[in-house]
Amino acid sequence: MKSNQLKGYFITFLAYFIWGILPIYWKAVKHVTPFEVLVHRILWTFVILVVINLLKYRKYLIDTFKNNKNLKYIFLTAILIGTNWFLFIYAISINRILDASLGYYINPLVSVLLGVVFLKEKLPREQIISVILASIGVLYMTFNYGKLPIISLALAFSFAFYSLIRKKINLKTIPALLLETSIVLPIFIIIFMKSINSFSDITFFNTDIFTIILLLFAGVVTLVPLALFGQGVTMIPLKSVGFLQYIAPTFMLLIGTLLYGEPFTTTHLVSFAFIWMALGIYTWSVVRR
Repeated sequence: MKSNQLKGYFITFLAYFIWGILPIYWKAVKHVTPFEVLVHRILWTFVILVVINLLKYRKYLIDTFKNNKNLKYIFLTAILIGTNWFLFIYAISINRILDASLGYYINPLVSVLLGVVFLKEKLPREQIISVILASIGVLYMTFNYGKLPIISLALAFSFAFYSLIRKKINLKTIPALLLETSIVLPIFIIIFMKSINSFSDITFFNTDIFTIILLLFAGVVTLVPLALFGQGVTMIPLKSVGFLQYIAPTFMLLIGTLLYGEPFTTTHLVSFAFIWMALGIYTWSVVRR
């Protein structure tokens, strides 16, 4: 294996590892309302993105506004990524890290399904089996708990639709994120301000220095894994990226059960087993081809 490719594996692994342990970060600010955490995440991400884009992507952004006819869809991707970020933070704040993990295990298979429905992609037999097995896992959990795993499905579908539309728009990650955050930031700030009675209800102005630092760095922990991922995926085969993406939900699962004591019931075991089998068959089919 070439040293450059080995570096790519390490960088991509690091990106997924950071995504996998982020529940610990958001758990540290669980005393802050999920919506306020989301506003900080978008705000400080936006600030960093402005600086990066001014330094590196000014010409690209100008050309994009002039020539990209699909830019009208950026509002949809902005809402979808904002929703996904909120659901993730919300799940952690209510001790549902396992639900978040399940959502990101399901996500690749939802993307496969959307590719068939919207892009008319052909689905090999093995991947049809994968989708069926994952569906059985979700249905089993639904049957035993008497309700759909809404958070898991919402996380999976919001990010899958986000990826689908972003594929259509065909924008570089960093400039696209700037456009998306610039759209959702004023929307979420207005909603947040309407949800409070006065500035005294904003935790950022009435909390300890450690919490303030964590909120200020919300943009950094959002962008660092994205930057690592963006670099790493260009250095390794796509089939390897597909395999490595399961690192993040696996760490979420371990953190939820071992660190925070979330119950991993027999129902979880059976449902996750079906989804793990589905992912195993799916990954094998991708590697084999």
